[in-house]
Amino acid sequence: MKVRTRIAPSPTGDPHVGTAYVALVNYCLAKQNGGEFVLRIEDTDLTRSTSESERAILDALRWCGLSWDEGPDVGGPHGPYRQSERTAIYRQYVGKLLEDGHAFKCFCTPQRLEEMRVAQRAAGLPPRYDGLCLTYSAGEVARREAAGEPHVVRLKVPDEGVCIVHDARRGPIEFEWKSVDMQVLVKSDGLPTYHLANVVDDHLMEITHVARGEEWVSSAPKHLLLYRYFGWDPPVLIHLPLLRNPDKSKLSKRKNPTGILFYRAFGYVPEALMNFLGLLVNSAHEGEDEMMSLETMVKRFSVEHVPLGGPVFDVEKLDWLNGRYLRERFDAGAFEARVAEWGFAPERLARIAALAQPRVQRLSDLAYLTAFFFAGRVPVRVEDLRSAKLDDLGTRQALHLALVELDALREWNVAGIEGVLTRIASVLGKKVRDIARPFYVAITGSPTSVPLYDAMDLLGREVVRERLRFALELLGTPTKREIEDWKELVV
Repeated sequence: MKVRTRIAPSPTGDPHVGTAYVALVNYCLAKQNGGEFVLRIEDTDLTRSTSESERAILDALRWCGLSWDEGPDVGGPHGPYRQSERTAIYRQYVGKLLEDGHAFKCFCTPQRLEEMRVAQRAAGLPPRYDGLCLTYSAGEVARREAAGEPHVVRLKVPDEGVCIVHDARRGPIEFEWKSVDMQVLVKSDGLPTYHLANVVDDHLMEITHVARGEEWVSSAPKHLLLYRYFGWDPPVLIHLPLLRNPDKSKLSKRKNPTGILFYRAFGYVPEALMNFLGLLVNSAHEGEDEMMSLETMVKRFSVEHVPLGGPVFDVEKLDWLNGRYLRERFDAGAFEARVAEWGFAPERLARIAALAQPRVQRLSDLAYLTAFFFAGRVPVRVEDLRSAKLDDLGTRQALHLALVELDALREWNVAGIEGVLTRIASVLGKKVRDIARPFYVAITGSPTSVPLYDAMDLLGREVVRERLRFALELLGTPTKREIEDWKELVV
């Protein structure tokens, strides 16, 4: 049997280091066994998926040094490799589930479902669909469909017994069927959910091993049930521990930078980043150098050695490793080339020069005016963030709202950024110029600089997020109560 693994990112945001971590495991597992590594785009969430995000994911993973044997950009015999292009395939298989009595149409309204969940929580019961629509006769289902009532398709789940999930690293994991929800397989818009599409695609693409994050353990019974209903053999499952912050909390952009593009922008080399992730998967053995190439990582990889405790994403360790690469692995010419590639690409310099030209009297002014484009964090003081037009509470609100709304921007560009800051000023009852100072200081390190929106566009979402987060920390990170209270301010 040829080993085939896959990575299936959702193009709904910036590429995450967790995606590179899971991709690395699947790549090593496939290549160590002479197999194939597939990239599939899971874009069934059409309201949040963007082509910009897909391009960023592909570019980021290639920057990391990974390549795939099949995918949306390289083709292959099992395409298409975007789920949005496979709707007819899913329709065929959900039809079979309905025909065989393994799924049913559910007409429950969102209001009824919410009332059901509230009642279950009050009774101390796990949230689970109560099966009302399973009691409808075929005639009743036909009548409701003819009347145009919106509906979803749900998975029929046994009421009794136990499901045993065989995990190649963790061993058997038991779930009582009565605790497993009747998962929605097809949404009311006719598009499949992740659960149906994932199982169908993995089978049709002949995936033999699925290594994914441990957050999917609870979904495994639903997936295994679908494999049983279809009469297919399931792949080998490996649930990987989630990356953690040093305080053992789940790695989150609320606390630390999580984007691959952030680490690229801050001057980390991909060899060091992947080496670091490789050590989180399989630590170096005694006597082995912690610096290792991708080829070495493939050779050393072992499912049995994947740690079950959440590996800590220690940025200080990454800094140390990155420094070793810069000093030990590059000669002068290679180092010069990396520096040029990182910050001095001609098209980037052209944009920076165009922004700076109207504001300089001497070429030497460029050093001070544009230094923030080549920095990680910029030096910021609390007193510089303060504005005569905005008190500390208003400034904290503005920065927090900017983090929320900039994260939600579908496309990162000048118009979108300007729209976000304009809305924030309106919500706070201010003019844009009244809230501009803290943003200029947080982003550029100075209350005056090149045009703010253009600078933010050029720096990129990940760097902007980190600088705004740092400024907000200086003023005081919002409490949980404040975050809840400020939700009504989000446009």
